[in-house]
Amino acid sequence: MRWKHRPEGANWGDFGPDDQLGRLNLITPERVRAAAAEIRAGHTFCLSLPLDFPGGNALNARRNPPRLRPTFRDGAAYVNFPLAKLEPGAVDVLSDDQVLLSLQYSTQWDALAHVGALFDADGDGIAERVYYNGYRPNQDIVGPVDYPEAAAFADHPCGHEHSHAHALGIERVAEHGVQGRGVMVDLAEYHGREFRTIGYDDLMRVLEADAVEVEPGDILVLRTGFAEMVLEMQRQPDAHALHHSCCALDGRDARLLQWITDSGIAALAADNYAVERYPARPAPDPAPRLPLHHHCLFKLGLPLGELWYLRELAAWLRTQRRTRFFLTAPPLRLPGALGSPVTPVATV
Repeated sequence: MRWKHRPEGANWGDFGPDDQLGRLNLITPERVRAAAAEIRAGHTFCLSLPLDFPGGNALNARRNPPRLRPTFRDGAAYVNFPLAKLEPGAVDVLSDDQVLLSLQYSTQWDALAHVGALFDADGDGIAERVYYNGYRPNQDIVGPVDYPEAAAFADHPCGHEHSHAHALGIERVAEHGVQGRGVMVDLAEYHGREFRTIGYDDLMRVLEADAVEVEPGDILVLRTGFAEMVLEMQRQPDAHALHHSCCALDGRDARLLQWITDSGIAALAADNYAVERYPARPAPDPAPRLPLHHHCLFKLGLPLGELWYLRELAAWLRTQRRTRFFLTAPPLRLPGALGSPVTPVATV
């Protein structure tokens, strides 16, 4: 077993000693069948921003917009390429491209390997780096070797460029499939674009006002209006305006975190940048700087979606006095990736 002690409030081991799915295990065939009953009108809604939004890297200096370019053969670019150049008599014209893409630049899922913590899982009094269900750096999540405890891996062929999640990679999510019942919580309907940090009480008021029912295995989807601002800025994001507008969850609210645990939701997605308010409210050290990520990804194995686009879906649901829909949102099946772009589709 990879751990002797699990974090307080964690579900490590509850789905098996080698589990890599976490709360997605709650999306069972029975829950998928129940979710399919939400399809009544047959309308579909795309819940993704264009994947070259927000534009630039003002929101995160590490993440750059996608760069499309042709594929090449013998120096020839395969866009508008007349195959007759290689095969006389051919009438085909070929276009084929490739992309350099930051996987969490735009509408995305976080893999469970995205956020770990310093935690004494071995019970030896020393906190070590560890991820959901006790998976470890360098052994399970491989990356550049730049930490003292990784000296033994200094000659590893990964060098300083390679990264690969042998465990908890996004392909685990893709293989299970993300298809189930989405439940809309429209915070923007009540708070507009007010800069507001949403705790348990605020969330419960919106759930009550809209008669929102949440059941185990549901995927909770939060609209704050943030992605709508991003779209309006037309790839020229105003980082100051964005970071001082709209709702975000209070990751320091213990009652909110406990509700996430008790609700049985399988995943949580929002249209804002990190789901939670960042930076979080101050807390005595040691403490996570991304407490909601810590609670969801590290403790519960609960995937987080960010920068989803929800305006049209939310408006349609409100006119129909509905909050539930059938959601299909598989990430890329890219082995070893720490996150993935996604184009979610809501069917109502």
